Amino acid sequence: MPRHSSLARLLQLSVCVQVAAAMLWAAWRWPASPQQAVFGVAVIALLGPIVLAIEAVLSAAVNRADARVPAPSAAQVLHAWLAESGHLFAAFWWRQPLRWRAVEDHLDERCAGRTGVVLVHGFMCNRGFWNAWMRRLRAQGHPYVAVNLEPVFASIDAYATIVEQAVRRVEQLTGRPPLVICHSMGGLAARAWWRAHGSGRTLAGLVTIGSPHGGTWMGRFSRMPNGRQMRLDSPWVRELASHEARHPLPPTTCWYSNCDNIVFPAATAAMEHADNRFVAGQPHVALAFHREVMDGCMELMGRIDRARQGESVTRRALENS
Repeated sequence: MPRHSSLARLLQLSVCVQVAAAMLWAAWRWPASPQQAVFGVAVIALLGPIVLAIEAVLSAAVNRADARVPAPSAAQVLHAWLAESGHLFAAFWWRQPLRWRAVEDHLDERCAGRTGVVLVHGFMCNRGFWNAWMRRLRAQGHPYVAVNLEPVFASIDAYATIVEQAVRRVEQLTGRPPLVICHSMGGLAARAWWRAHGSGRTLAGLVTIGSPHGGTWMGRFSRMPNGRQMRLDSPWVRELASHEARHPLPPTTCWYSNCDNIVFPAATAAMEHADNRFVAGQPHVALAFHREVMDGCMELMGRIDRARQGESVTRRALENS
């Protein structure tokens, strides 16, 4: 497990700045107007949800103009905003800045016969994003490694080596290729890994959750290298697709939603020749923790395990015949 996380320190600083700003405002305005003090503290505390509301409106407007997916209803947009606001504080104020080392990688030899998993987070995240997933995987006896993609603001191609190291760690334990599960930019990092290291390789499968395979409308606002690569139909995205036309990806499942506030138009999170799974009304972070998505991934691992067990039985029967 990584020892350091630059993203954790960045989020810790962000939280401290917001808390300090709220305290200073309250101390300044309370003597003159308690109402102003309370209002200002509320605005500072709700800056994140305010930004999410703007994203939700933009996403809804763009998705309603896209006939490839069902248009989100007003109720779905409101529910998605409320859900994402809760996940904002849970993920970016708690798990990733403070609890990113709370759940360790699980590479117990007793799990060697089960499907191994590599978990790859997205932009402005770290391995703490996956804490609930890691607990569930451990409880079900699946070995796993969760990566930290750093530097935080770098070319997505720079993350290929990190993914490769994680894949090899799981392969060494199980003797078999793992299932790679990704959220958001993590899906592009896994595809960049496939381009750099996938020649002659196999995977149990690739799962992406809200990944901007065709780029995203929101990418236009980023000036960071990885953000620019995620712009709609960017040259980098096209080059990736061109490589995969010659070197197809392993079996891929793409989960996507019409209320994703980061990756939209929604259809950009789907891929040709993939098993595309649409989940209505789910925002970007919440999608990764939706019951249908988590249960679907666990079911996929079960199918892979059963298929491998069947192959082992057949092989032993042939050897003994």
